[in-house]
Amino acid sequence: MAALRYHLTTFGCQMNEHDSERIDGLLESLGYERAAAPSNADLILLNTCSIRESADRRLATQLGNAKRFKAARPGVVVAVGGCWAQSLKDEVFERYPFVDVAFGPGQVDRLGEFLLSDSLEAQGYFEFGGFTADLPMRSQQSASAWMQISVGCNQKCSYCIVPSTRGRELSRPFDDLVAEARRLVARGAREITLLGQNVNSYGRDLRPARHSFSELLASIDAVEGVDRLRYTSPHPQDMRSDVVAAHAELESLCEHIHLPLQSGSSRVLKAMRRTYDRERYLSRVAMIREAIPDISLTTDIIVGFPGETEADFEQTLSLVEEVQFDGAFTFVYSPRRDTEAALITEALVDAEQASERIGRLIELVQRGAQQRAQRFVGRSVEVLVEGSSRTNPERLRGRTRHNKPVNFIGVADPGDLVEVEVTGATSTSLSGEATLLASAVR
Repeated sequence: MAALRYHLTTFGCQMNEHDSERIDGLLESLGYERAAAPSNADLILLNTCSIRESADRRLATQLGNAKRFKAARPGVVVAVGGCWAQSLKDEVFERYPFVDVAFGPGQVDRLGEFLLSDSLEAQGYFEFGGFTADLPMRSQQSASAWMQISVGCNQKCSYCIVPSTRGRELSRPFDDLVAEARRLVARGAREITLLGQNVNSYGRDLRPARHSFSELLASIDAVEGVDRLRYTSPHPQDMRSDVVAAHAELESLCEHIHLPLQSGSSRVLKAMRRTYDRERYLSRVAMIREAIPDISLTTDIIVGFPGETEADFEQTLSLVEEVQFDGAFTFVYSPRRDTEAALITEALVDAEQASERIGRLIELVQRGAQQRAQRFVGRSVEVLVEGSSRTNPERLRGRTRHNKPVNFIGVADPGDLVEVEVTGATSTSLSGEATLLASAVR
C-alpha cells in the first residue's frame, strides 16, 4: 500500500517556519511522505499567519485551491493551522466547511491525534500552552536550525494580534534548550537561531530557578559545534546591557541585532503601546554601537498607523537617517481583528498617502543600507554556504555573520564555512570570491 502524501504551505514569520519543520517531523513519524504539489496530496495543510493583510490574501487563494482539489477527490483532508486559524476559531468551519481540522499554534500535536482517529467530523483545537519544539524533528536538517525558546507574548501593542493567537509568554525549561542545542549540532547544525515573540524576556516565568536570556546565550555558546548563534526578535524595552555584552564576549553570537522600531514618533509609539519612546530607542542603539561598533542593525517599521501625521512620519524618517540601519522590513498598517487599534475610526491615513510615505521610507532605508554595506568591500568575511545563487547558478550563495546575503565565486558545499573577499555591495547583498575553503576555516 502506497504511503499517504502531504503538502504543507507556510505563511508568515520564522516561528511559523519552525512550527512547519515540526509538522513535517510529526507527519513523517506517522508514515506520510511529501507531495510535490497540493493537487496530488492526500493531506493539504496550510500553516497560517495573521500579522499582515497580505498573508490573508495569499491564504484565501490557497484555500480556494484546496476546496477545488477536495471537490475533485473527496477523500483529501484539508487542515489549517497557525495564527489565522486561532483568530477564527469560532467561525472557521462555518466559513470554510470543506476544512476537516483546524488548530492553533499551541495544538499542533492534536493534528496527529486527528489523523489517527476514526472520526469523520471536523475538529478544532485551540488551547494555548503547547510547544511545537516537543514534537519530532523532520528527518532532513540544514546547517542552519531554528530553536524555539518561548511562546506567546505579554506585551499589549495596540496593533498586534499575537497575544490573542499565541497566548501569554511561556518559557521552555533552560536545560531542555541546552540539550536541544546539542542534538541540533549532532544532526549537522552549525548555526542556531533562537525564536520567541520577545526573546530577551526569556526565563522570567521559570520557577523555582529563573534564568536570564544572557545566561541562555552563554550556555548555548558553550555547546561544542555551535559556530553561529542568532536570535529573533527582541523588544527594545528589554534590550539590556548584559545581552549587549554577550555580543562582545561570546564567540558564536553573531554581529547582528534585529531591533524593531515601528515608528520614530514618540506620540505614535505611545498610541501603539510600545512601552518606549524615541529617545529610549536611540539610547539602546547607542549602547549597542558603543559595545559592538561593527554591528549590523535591522528593524521593522509600520507606516500609516491611525493618527500618524506628516510630522510624525518625518520623525520616523529622521530617526532612520540618524541610525543608518543595515536593512528594514517596512509595512503599511493594516487593522487586525481583536486589536485595540482596529477600533480606531478617526484620523485614519488613506491608502494613497500611506503608499506615498512608504515609498519615501524605502528609498531612505535603501540609501542608508547601501552606504553601510560599503564597509564590507575589500574585507574578508566568513560565509555559511546555503547553496547555488538564485540569480546565477554558476555562483554560490550564503550569509555572513552580519546576516548579509552573499553571492560569490567558489567551490563549496551547503553547510561549509568559507572566507569570501567582498568585491561589491548593494543595499541588500554582497558579492565576492572565496579565498579559503571550509577546511581552512576554524
